[in-house]
Amino acid sequence: MSPICALSFVRPDAAPAFDRRARFYRLAVVSLNAIWLTACTSPAAQRDPLLSFEVPAVWSIKPVPTSPDAAPLAEWWRRFDDPLLDTLVTHALENNTNVKTAQATLRQAWALRDVAAAALWPSLGGSASAQHGTAGGHSTGNNFQAGVNANWVPDVFGRNRSALNFSIATAEASAASLGDVQVSIAAEVGLSYIALRSVQARLGIARANLVSQQETLQIAQWRQQAGLVTALEVEQARASAEQTSALLPTLQAAIEQNRHALAVLTGQPPVALATLLAADRPVPQAEADLALSIPAETLRQRADVRAAERKVAAALARVEQADAERLPSFALGGSLGLNALTLGTLSNGASVVTSLVASMAAPIFDSGAARAQVRAQQAAFDQARLAYETTVLTALKDVEDALIALQGDHQRLTSLGNAGDAAATAALLARQRYSSGLVDFQVVLETQRTQLNAQDSLASAKGDLSSDHVRLYKALGGGWRRESDFDTEARANRTLTP
Repeated sequence: MSPICALSFVRPDAAPAFDRRARFYRLAVVSLNAIWLTACTSPAAQRDPLLSFEVPAVWSIKPVPTSPDAAPLAEWWRRFDDPLLDTLVTHALENNTNVKTAQATLRQAWALRDVAAAALWPSLGGSASAQHGTAGGHSTGNNFQAGVNANWVPDVFGRNRSALNFSIATAEASAASLGDVQVSIAAEVGLSYIALRSVQARLGIARANLVSQQETLQIAQWRQQAGLVTALEVEQARASAEQTSALLPTLQAAIEQNRHALAVLTGQPPVALATLLAADRPVPQAEADLALSIPAETLRQRADVRAAERKVAAALARVEQADAERLPSFALGGSLGLNALTLGTLSNGASVVTSLVASMAAPIFDSGAARAQVRAQQAAFDQARLAYETTVLTALKDVEDALIALQGDHQRLTSLGNAGDAAATAALLARQRYSSGLVDFQVVLETQRTQLNAQDSLASAKGDLSSDHVRLYKALGGGWRRESDFDTEARANRTLTP
């Protein structure tokens, strides 16, 4: 039996004391970062309170050794050795509107984190005013005021700290979501580019077969004029050529649509890349020397898994914040001001007015609203945990599906390559023998039809194989750099945080 990392979830009692729940939830989040994302290094099971399923230690397909100079997974598109694909992906990651939206969302999240951090510090304000009054047409005098005031809400029970933890976890989730958008956009560009090259190859095959079929039609017409065949053979040849000709507009439309898709993905109008992508190029093929990381390491690389994990941490902070709302709150305030009837006496020591206020507020009776709010946040935490588990399962499925598809298309490509060679040879021999009157015309039609189908399937299989590589790179978490998107330690220790 292969070693596994056993992960299970054990719920607390239905209505335990909150401090017990809080300790449990803290342990859950710590375990999330410290246990399940570590690589499985021994058959001994490691348990995580958040997960209720087993993460396998290895994939179903044996990994292939990689060369020392292989392109990193973060820039998987360079493994295709296609400079144009490299340019398109790079441009898309910089200019795609979805990427820019995710970047703006991240900036907003970090700004809100700074707002939450500021609540831990005292606030200081200043004011100044000048007043002149009249009564019955006569002046009642002037009044000048100037002062400063300060307020501070000590975070005795951690309410503001929990709010800060929530905003930090939310910002980290936004950073991971940005990475997930980058992964998706890079994969979409790769798939659209491969589809473009695949359809271009199929269009070239259709045109070449159309030329061959038109030559066969010409031969049939000559043989009809010589009285060797009837009009039936001529019309059959014409029908075959017209059917192939009908494929060309469909393939050309698919080429234009893929060009439009690539332009929009790179943040440009649909026709912007018409000139750049006008020339036909072969379908890019990826290097086959990709070394697969173990499942736990792959999950660490996935941006969507990271985002789901940080959402769990954010939900936990909300639970703690809701519980702190049930406890008393304290506030300290003070002011220092000057109050005088004239500007000249405003600096007189007698005009100084000071005050110091300390207050405490505590809920007495709210019909259970505060406890209900805690239960609501606990339910939200459970939802985040289950969403996290779903993301992990989906990630594992994505990799396994991509590996199976890649293995199957490798075998399919080999068989279709042999079939294409055989079909081309058969079609050539049939035409030669038909020209000499040695075979029936039906043999020619059948071999030409088989040749077109075999070559078209081969071109499609090459595109499918390259697309399988893209989907595998995406499933493995390729397309983003975690170290560049997460500067959480630096942000968490900014000067706004006491």
